[in-house]
Amino acid sequence: MSVSTRAPSSSGRLPAKRHERVLMPRCALDGAFATIAETTHAFARHSHDQFGIGVMLRGGQRSASGRGPVEARASDVITVNPGEVHDGSPLDERGRGWRMLYFAPQVLRDAAREYADAPDSIVELTQPVAHDPLLKHRFEQLFALAVDDASHADRLACEEAFVVFMAHVSEHHLSLRRARAMPASIARTKARIDDDPAAPLSLAELAAEAGLSRFQLLRSFARETGLPPHAYRMQRRVTLARHLIAQGSALADVAASVGFADQSHMTRAFVQSFGLTPSRYAAAVRR
Repeated sequence: MSVSTRAPSSSGRLPAKRHERVLMPRCALDGAFATIAETTHAFARHSHDQFGIGVMLRGGQRSASGRGPVEARASDVITVNPGEVHDGSPLDERGRGWRMLYFAPQVLRDAAREYADAPDSIVELTQPVAHDPLLKHRFEQLFALAVDDASHADRLACEEAFVVFMAHVSEHHLSLRRARAMPASIARTKARIDDDPAAPLSLAELAAEAGLSRFQLLRSFARETGLPPHAYRMQRRVTLARHLIAQGSALADVAASVGFADQSHMTRAFVQSFGLTPSRYAAAVRR
């Protein structure tokens, strides 16, 4: 996606145009995908199904995370856990740039458990922002082999770089902990939305099924998931849409089947969360 924007500076003069892009280049790592971003876009609160680890290339970003508000600047490592609600805004009008690798949960769990004998534990990245020059270096080595060189990637070299990268992540940036049970009433509400995110639900209906008042449900659901029910359902719709698009379904059909009012509604939700339109996402994942 390439968009050019201009806005008056404090002096009244227009700054030079800045190229805006969020790309999904080919990635040679199994169970992973990559993004490259150069943008001034402010991302709404959302979550991913994957672990994300990346490096800020330039500029800075302010964001919410599972550990409160954080700021990241050039050369910092940035991370996110599956289901962790976060957002992101540039620190100034110049925007920021970053590279990310997103790993399917099982990929990171299996790699992490090579370094710790705790098969029943939850694997969690501990620092949303870290200044770790060695991890930055390991990431750049892995990205160069798996993404920059993806068209003629050396599988053995990629695997070795991934193992070296994960060894450092596991030793310095991961924790293993036991799962905390979600209250049964909230778990039922979450499951109801997860099972059919396209369903037309009301807060009163969900509250009655949970045996709570609407206010109790709203407060408890947001505390447990990081999002109120409507925003959580929207997130699940986007996630389901991504899976269907990757499988080759037509965009208009996807929008209707997952509960969006129309294709433009789905596009707005995609861009809000990922800075990427469904058509650009389709072009990337269907290569």
